[in-house]
Amino acid sequence: MPKVKTKSSAKKRFQVTGTGKIKRKSAFKNHILTKKAKSRKRRLGGPTLVCKADTPRVKEMLLA
Repeated sequence: MPKVKTKSSAKKRFQVTGTGKIKRKSAFKNHILTKKAKSRKRRLGGPTLVCKADTPRVKEMLLA
């Protein structure tokens, strides 16, 4: 059987932490920023974790 390749889009968007959790960038920080509060934009700047329900799908894309 041929090798199963990692999804290129997933490897650009996600990063596995040392404990096996998956980090992602927060959404809604690309454009139309004038109406968003400073505190909201600051909060969206940092990384966050993929929710527990989506983790198996993302791991399958990364570690396939």
